[in-house]
Amino acid sequence: MNARNFDKLMRDEILSAGSGKKLLLHCCCAPCSTACLARLTPHFSVTAFFYNPNLEEEEYAKRKAELLRFLRETGCADVLDCDREAEKFYAAAKGFEREPEGGARCERCFLLRLEKTARAADEGGFDYFATTLTVSPLKNSALINELGESVQSANGAKWLYSDFKKRNGYLESVKLSQKYGLYRQNYCGCVFSRKERERVEKNSNP
Repeated sequence: MNARNFDKLMRDEILSAGSGKKLLLHCCCAPCSTACLARLTPHFSVTAFFYNPNLEEEEYAKRKAELLRFLRETGCADVLDCDREAEKFYAAAKGFEREPEGGARCERCFLLRLEKTARAADEGGFDYFATTLTVSPLKNSALINELGESVQSANGAKWLYSDFKKRNGYLESVKLSQKYGLYRQNYCGCVFSRKERERVEKNSNP
């Protein structure tokens, strides 16, 4: 069976959507948002949604500030603010703390963030919701799209399929990050991924 082409599904949906549609874009950080916004803003009225309860407090503040700075400088999207809700991430991650990066803990984290985005999109009267997570070559786009599809309600905002890393999306995000001088993190952002990174670095530099 051929894998689904989520980038093509997005482009097909954009063609059929028509103009004037509102999209709520879950943004994990400023660098990932750059290339995604560049693709979406010609077709939608986009609002950025920074909901990332997985991030450690200092990292959360740093990434949010960079995203807001980028949006102020470019004026490419509005912002819908929300609380950090770190306790919800730790509840979702409970029992999965030792899972490897990309495993079951990450899946639960993706689901948590997409559920919140879907609810916010429904409450805000958005036509679509999407996430920047698929721009990363380290993230499982098929899983993220499956989760996004699962949380959309029958009469609410529609999930916009994506695989933003396609068509050199990740490379474009790197270039745009350099252009705007954006802080680029070197780990997922949660305490568990940071500890895993530190352990790998320690073992590679005895």
